[in-house]
Amino acid sequence: MAGAAVPAFWLIDLDGVLVREGTVIPGADRFLDALRAAGRRCLVLTNNSIYTPRDLAARLSSMGLEVPESELWTAALATARFVQTQRPNGTAFVLGETGLTTALHEVGYVMTDRDPDYVILGETRTYSFEAITKAVRLIAAGARFLAANPDPTGPSPEGILPATGSVAQLIRHATGRAPYFVGKPNPLMVREGLNKIQGHSEATVMIGDRMDTDVVAGIESGLETILVLSGVTKPGDVERFPYRPGRIVDSVADLVDEVLAAVPA
Repeated sequence: MAGAAVPAFWLIDLDGVLVREGTVIPGADRFLDALRAAGRRCLVLTNNSIYTPRDLAARLSSMGLEVPESELWTAALATARFVQTQRPNGTAFVLGETGLTTALHEVGYVMTDRDPDYVILGETRTYSFEAITKAVRLIAAGARFLAANPDPTGPSPEGILPATGSVAQLIRHATGRAPYFVGKPNPLMVREGLNKIQGHSEATVMIGDRMDTDVVAGIESGLETILVLSGVTKPGDVERFPYRPGRIVDSVADLVDEVLAAVPA
């Protein structure tokens, strides 16, 4: 992947690829700068649904990583886009943070706990037994069950945290109703990302640190895939999966020189 062979479009995971536990992964800033210098279009594609794009851009800037709102596509935005296409101007009971509720409000959704069209589960650090119980009862009464992403755990400085996927399984066990997951590895989120940057699958690469979300999403969407070992996946983990990434590198810093080779003279 050098010179003209550098793909025109790049979908890039956030946690474990560009940042880790609140700090920028060494070389991530240079990698993004190299893509822009080479005229490549990129989009940060994250299963995180906690923050709005504006808040997330500000948080990244405070870490020293400049990513404009226009280059961020979150599971919250993908979820809002999905319900807008399925049941426009509907209602939802939401377990999640501002990133998810704001995205839903912006597509015309109303938040309610009275006979909602959907129960929508997103990432939060304040899941309450009361809210989960309400979600279980609403789903049992007929509400449709959506979850922003299937990740069972998330990172923190103190270690892993239970995430949306784990809470979704709790609700599934209580209701007998499986959620529809909108975020990666659902190719739907990848296709929406491609549409946002007007990309084409044959000219796009997906970079991630998780085999079970990023890499499989890229494979199922027909993209070139690169696994980085700067996040949750370790070298010995790869062989446990029935599929393989197109390439494995230690971090995005290893790609900087190759991308810079495509910068016009």
